Amino acid sequence: MRRNLKAYISGIVISSLLSSSIVGSVIYSKFSSELQKQSQIIQNLSNNKNYSSINTIAANTISTGGTLTIPKIVKKVAPSIVGIRMNITIPNRINQVMSQSKAEGSGIIYDKNGYIMTNYHVVEYADPKNSYSKYTTLEVFLPDGRQTKAKFIGGDRKNDLAVIKIELDNLPVAELGDSSTLEVGETAVAIGNPLGMEFAGSVTSGIISAINRKVQVDDRTLNLIQTDAAINPGNSGGALVNSQGQVIGINTVKISSTGLEGLGFAIPINDAKPIVDQLMMFGYVKGRPFIGISGREITETISQIYNIPQGIYIMAVTSGSGAYKAGIRQGDIILKIAGVEVKTLSDIENIKSKYKAGDTVDVLLYRNGKQMTVKMTFSEER
Repeated sequence: MRRNLKAYISGIVISSLLSSSIVGSVIYSKFSSELQKQSQIIQNLSNNKNYSSINTIAANTISTGGTLTIPKIVKKVAPSIVGIRMNITIPNRINQVMSQSKAEGSGIIYDKNGYIMTNYHVVEYADPKNSYSKYTTLEVFLPDGRQTKAKFIGGDRKNDLAVIKIELDNLPVAELGDSSTLEVGETAVAIGNPLGMEFAGSVTSGIISAINRKVQVDDRTLNLIQTDAAINPGNSGGALVNSQGQVIGINTVKISSTGLEGLGFAIPINDAKPIVDQLMMFGYVKGRPFIGISGREITETISQIYNIPQGIYIMAVTSGSGAYKAGIRQGDIILKIAGVEVKTLSDIENIKSKYKAGDTVDVLLYRNGKQMTVKMTFSEER
């Protein structure tokens, strides 16, 4: 019975990629000659190469003062919006190319030393924590025609943010705004690469449709800005800009369905700043609790069929993690954490949000027909 259950659950594979479209072969075309002629924005930034604070960067950028026309917004911001290509090449046993795929998105240069912020899902296969990272390379394409390889610095799947770095001089840096001052109805301009590099540097405009929208993305709930400025695959990681030419959001996802239009979403820049700052300095967000399990939800239907309790079925346990040290193992079903019932992966995330790395909680398990309680200390997510 357990073997059949495991086979059933293992067969449930849910894969989603919010990012840029994946293409078999895309030829990079340069941005328009108009953008190539645009003057770069000169920034007065900290000379500390490795640990400059994003808040300092925002404070030192050039202030524009008043409202700009959309063409002036584009001239100011577009030079700092780059294209990002993630190339995955998996060789076969005799070292010949077995399969190739590419994913393309956007990014924002926010530091003169070459640091670029983007969405995690745009570059996730380059993350050393991903088993495909050794097969993955990153390329960055600038509006002035330059292109270069990039290094993965850090990523945070929970907030869908990442930082990569390029080694080039004379980089135009975006000015960061204050998303806490946004009002519904004000101008919003989206700049990025919808559908890949062929349409690099595309500009769409609209308004801020709503703020503080809670949007469910896979097993996470993100706090996002809603806009009717067109956002499409490939825009991920690009800039949502206000009427002063300041980046106030990172374009992340759209909701698309027959009959629906104008539902694009961006991560508020004030939410992104502290995360990106830590990714730049440490490569991860410090102090975040980590359990170290991969699991599937036992629904009410599965519970009745197999005569087991609802909870989270453990598919795998990360070596050295809090779960591993607590003795939690593959095949267990988590019923409660810290006295709170667990029936969905979202339940686990909600519980984790109340604790920090180093905290210890009781975990109620179901194993081989019996319930048991273990003490688990959250490790640090890296």
